[in-house]
Amino acid sequence: MHFKEKSVLITGISGFVGSHMAKAVLDGGGDCYGLIRRRSDGMLPRNLARFGLDGQVNLVEGDLEDISSIGHALTASDPDVVFHLGAQSFVPRSFSNPIETMNSNCQGTANLLEAIRIKEVDPVVVFAGSSEEYGLVISSVGQLEKALREHGSIFPPPLAIPELPISEVNPLRPMSPYAVSKVYGDFLMRNYWHSYGIKAVVSRAFNHEGAGRGNMFVTSVVTSQVMKLRFGEAESLTIGNVNAFRDWSHVMDIVDGYLLLAEKGRYGDVYNQGSMRTASVMSYLLLSLKEAGYPVDSIESLKGGKAMESPLDPDDSTIFGISFDKTRLDGAMLRGELEFLPQDKGVAVHSGEERIRIDFDMDRFRPAEVPILLSDIRKIESLGFEVKHALGDVIRDQLNHYLSEKERKGSY
Repeated sequence: MHFKEKSVLITGISGFVGSHMAKAVLDGGGDCYGLIRRRSDGMLPRNLARFGLDGQVNLVEGDLEDISSIGHALTASDPDVVFHLGAQSFVPRSFSNPIETMNSNCQGTANLLEAIRIKEVDPVVVFAGSSEEYGLVISSVGQLEKALREHGSIFPPPLAIPELPISEVNPLRPMSPYAVSKVYGDFLMRNYWHSYGIKAVVSRAFNHEGAGRGNMFVTSVVTSQVMKLRFGEAESLTIGNVNAFRDWSHVMDIVDGYLLLAEKGRYGDVYNQGSMRTASVMSYLLLSLKEAGYPVDSIESLKGGKAMESPLDPDDSTIFGISFDKTRLDGAMLRGELEFLPQDKGVAVHSGEERIRIDFDMDRFRPAEVPILLSDIRKIESLGFEVKHALGDVIRDQLNHYLSEKERKGSY
């Protein structure tokens, strides 16, 4: 999208995605404003500094939980577009701090919409929803039976199995306070379009990663540990649930999608953003090892006798009615032929003469897990969206980021 002579307000501008968005707006010729909390040290937030944006973005102090400060930001920016990215977005933290998550994500979104309504400004508002809203997606009869044993009931019940790939009309079964908060914002955005004509467009972005992703997110947990291993600062790796499958995109593909929705999205409508592929946490870890110089010859569980030769070989089989890039390991896991359980204790990776140990950490398992996410992005593709980055691009960017940090600071 070309932003020449346009004013853009970004909530969450200091975050991982917000900083990429700010750079994209400035590169497009726009006048970029960002809502930002007061910092006691007066320093430019790290993500904005990393892009060299000091003096280029107009930062307005405020808080989404304070409607008057949002009103001030709207007056200062008089925006043509608002990208509402600000949120408490770390799923595990939403379990330990659900009230904080609701205040930030629910009250914050309501404050933004009310401020826009009261001040009678007329921007396009692109809301950063989440694939986590879909939550418990049913991939097989066996998975449904297991979910019913664990939870007792599934609502709404599946009308067809598998419920994959996930389209915008899939049932919403949020599995975390974070996901619930995003469902709230999603529906409130559309309600304000129908009730007050606020030009809201909802994005449900699937997982997006890249250089600078927060250290608490699983892809950064993986890649930072792999680089520590590479430089002799760790002897093994530790991870939580390796069976979870995610549709991982490069952050810049998602930013491109946000820009496209601001220009061409239909008001009051919902659009998935993703890569239309899915990979397990285990494959993400093994692919990261491979990218870091550890060819993966075979893997075996520490207990239980599970093993696979050449787990990263490509699998071109059709699953869920579509063909997408995946590993041999993921093909077996998706077909229900292999699953790693807590009692397996971990996995040993054989790379030439080396044996790399991966331990399972039960403290990193969520109270309620989303088993699989795989997007159907044909709706946004009809607007002109295209996926430009492979999963390997995402992993390389993350590894290179930690390499740069290592060179800059001498350690992580």
